[in-house]
Amino acid sequence: MFSKLSSDLWAIKVSQMVKNLGTVKVSVLFVLFTLCFTILGSYLVRLVLGSEIHTNDFLSAIVLTLVGAPCLLLFFGKLITQLEHSRINLEEAVSQLERLRRHDVILNRELQNNIRQLNYEIEQRKKIQLEREALFRKLEQEIKEKSEQELEARRLSTLTRSIIDASPDLIYYRNEEGRFEGCNKVAEDLTGKSQEELMGLTPHQVYDVDLARQVAASDQEVLETNAPITEELWLKFADDRRRYFEMRKVPFFDHNGKRLGLLAFGRDMTERKQSQLAIEQASKDKTRFIATISHELRTPLNGIVGLSRMLRDTKLDAEQFEWVSTIYASAITLGNIFNDIIDLDKLDRDKVEMQYKTVSTVNFINELASIIKLLAADKGLSFNWEIIEPVPVAFEADGTRLRQVLWNILYNAVKFTVQGSVSLTMSAKIHSESQADITFTIQDTGIGIEKNQFEKIFAMYYQVQREDFQSATGTGIGLAICKQMVDKMNGSIKVNSALNEGTCFEIKLPVSTINQTPELEELRVTGLRILLVEDIELNVMVAKALLEKLGQHVAVAMTGQEAIDMVRQTSYDLILLDIQLPDMTGFDVARILLEEDLVLRTPIVALTANVIKTRQEYLENGMDDIISKPVKKSRIVQVFNELFAGEVRNNLPSQSSRPKMIIEQESQKVLDLDLLTMLIETIGEGLIEASLAVFEDKIPEYMEILNVSLAADDKDEVCSQAHKIKGAAGSVGLDRVQKAANMIQQGDHPAWWENVHEWVEQLQMAISKDVVYLHEWLKQHQFDD
Repeated sequence: MFSKLSSDLWAIKVSQMVKNLGTVKVSVLFVLFTLCFTILGSYLVRLVLGSEIHTNDFLSAIVLTLVGAPCLLLFFGKLITQLEHSRINLEEAVSQLERLRRHDVILNRELQNNIRQLNYEIEQRKKIQLEREALFRKLEQEIKEKSEQELEARRLSTLTRSIIDASPDLIYYRNEEGRFEGCNKVAEDLTGKSQEELMGLTPHQVYDVDLARQVAASDQEVLETNAPITEELWLKFADDRRRYFEMRKVPFFDHNGKRLGLLAFGRDMTERKQSQLAIEQASKDKTRFIATISHELRTPLNGIVGLSRMLRDTKLDAEQFEWVSTIYASAITLGNIFNDIIDLDKLDRDKVEMQYKTVSTVNFINELASIIKLLAADKGLSFNWEIIEPVPVAFEADGTRLRQVLWNILYNAVKFTVQGSVSLTMSAKIHSESQADITFTIQDTGIGIEKNQFEKIFAMYYQVQREDFQSATGTGIGLAICKQMVDKMNGSIKVNSALNEGTCFEIKLPVSTINQTPELEELRVTGLRILLVEDIELNVMVAKALLEKLGQHVAVAMTGQEAIDMVRQTSYDLILLDIQLPDMTGFDVARILLEEDLVLRTPIVALTANVIKTRQEYLENGMDDIISKPVKKSRIVQVFNELFAGEVRNNLPSQSSRPKMIIEQESQKVLDLDLLTMLIETIGEGLIEASLAVFEDKIPEYMEILNVSLAADDKDEVCSQAHKIKGAAGSVGLDRVQKAANMIQQGDHPAWWENVHEWVEQLQMAISKDVVYLHEWLKQHQFDD
């Protein structure tokens, strides 16, 4: 169509030209053009034909043109006009068609878009339908699963309830308001109420007043801290049975972290509690038995050791001296066995204390060797001892414990050696003027020990079994105690042995050394009037003879009441007081004498075979010092010189100096004298006494709260009250009270619970005694001023 329009373009242009120039102008131009064309054509034809050109020929052509041209022009004019009209109509038709075509195109596009949209919607509807069907299937599956889960939940709930009810433990849970929300069968038995009856009740509506208060307090602690707690308490069942429960209470939360209340689990610990009480009672009974047997056995032993030692100092022939020496050595042996038994009990209770004092090297070895030599001689063995220089002249050690360790090993060496020898060697490695490692080597030619038993021999109650050697008997505790004692002295013990060739023990200890020869302490006080309180005549005879030999005057009381009556009537310089008396204990005697102010000027020294207690326990019970049985002369000299230091006396000291000496000695042990002296100089005695009065007024309240908190296992409150007591004691110079309270307040101590009850006892004892010492010290200070 486009090509056709292009070919007809000239006609359209002619038509447009006619329309633009007008019909008249076009007609004139056409006539003129026609005339020119006719004339020119005639001329050319004549010329081509070679005819002669005449004017008439042109005139006829002109006339013919003028006649035919208007007709033709009219005809073509009409034709052109018609053509123009047709063209215009055709253009309009074409334009209309074009508009229709474009409209059709638009409609077609819209139709296609609609079709596509419809197809998309159809697809979406199909997809939605599929999703709906899948959703319905999933919903059906979920409904099915939920139904199964509900069935499973009901089954599990029933199973859980059955398990909880079957549990022997007490189980219950409470909401945020502290009301019961559920429990198990044990809780129902305890309260006498069913779970439905318990729902919504509080502890105060279920338990008695005291128990409800305790339970509610622990519940509140759990809810306040969001932390689990454990408590132990006695619960009374509805049938009046009482059972001891260990309760564990924990908060519980939902999956969003919201707390719903608390869960409580209680385990019946009645049997364990009863067993624990039985064990504690058995331990007390064992300790009491050991103390009793120690006293009962050491009493005659004291007489044997004392009398045999005194007999050795008399004129005897060789055979008599040998017999007496054997008795003396046997008594010493028996005493060391007692020491092992007593130390075994102390180790069980962790009560072993090391008492470090200056030990003379030569005297220590000679004393030990003199006894072992007697034992070895009884078996026909030779005993050799040697000190390999250089060694310290003296060293700091617990001489009693070290002697016990060496004695056990030497005694075993003699016991397990049939023939040959036993030797003791001491050497040292000097590190500095004040530090050294000392080594004791004990070698024998006895039956030896198999290598695989080297470690076993240090185990408690273990004894080497030899079919070819049955003569040796023993308890099996000596070496075990030696190992623990050496460990406590920060030393080491090693063994090397070969069967039938002998054994070598090596004990190595780090010590502080002293390079000056310690002078043998001599008694610097004589003429003391001493009251000896002792109920065993043999002990009286030994002690009285020894004391009188040392230049003292001795009066004897056989009972506690007799001793009290004698002190009421007569003043003594010193009281040697046995602890186990027929009518009362030595502690009771000391308490009565102190309460009646009869011994402010008289030291009291415990003279006892009961070495179960520590030295501190004797001091806290009113003693000024302790002398253990069997009595040793060196210990008497040491104690007498310490009590009467600085006084070389052959008669009774002045009445004014004795009280001051005793008060000062005790004050140095329990008071912070530097602080008190500074306070007196700065604020005066009046304010100190006022502060002490406030302390005495407040301390009963503090101690009551502390003891109640301890009974309730409230560690934080115990530490808090101990902190208050420590501060109050420190402000008035009660040093021992302050130290005891400081131990209690250290709640992070790894063995706090194991020791706190003992610390509290020490604190109570220190408070009751040290306040009295402080009053006496203040009075003495006023007297001095």
